[in-house]
Amino acid sequence: MNLIRAASQLTVLMLLHIGAAWAQEGPQLSLNRIKISAGMHQIDTQLALTPQERQIGLMNRPSMPNHEGMLFVFEEAGVQCFWMKNTLLPLTAAFIADDGTIVNLADMKPQVLDSHCSMKPVRYVLEMNQGWFAKRGIKPGFKLSGIPFQTQQKPQ
Repeated sequence: MNLIRAASQLTVLMLLHIGAAWAQEGPQLSLNRIKISAGMHQIDTQLALTPQERQIGLMNRPSMPNHEGMLFVFEEAGVQCFWMKNTLLPLTAAFIADDGTIVNLADMKPQVLDSHCSMKPVRYVLEMNQGWFAKRGIKPGFKLSGIPFQTQQKPQ
């Protein structure tokens, strides 16, 4: 009888742990924010800095204001690939070089597992509502500005 009780308690604990993990995958609405500029356009940008913040990204958000986006910041430049699992919004990803230059853009459909990758190593990816860049004539080669893209001189 004790073995059955122990197994039942273990099952309950496992279900509680799984439920807590599911609860953590809700939308991220309280990340740190900065302003970045695309010419005369200001973008209120949430920062996804940690592996967990980057993994959740814009998942489970039913909407996003047109002037907002999410900037994914990686520790090192690499070929970055994104997909749209549990993402409800159609988005455009801008893959961005260290100096703020857009390397390439990718339109991404909601809740699809297709992979969208940078054409060369980058440290930044900015996700905006789909069509935001196109409506403003922003294409690869356009340079964004803001704190993340400011080059700092290293002491010699």
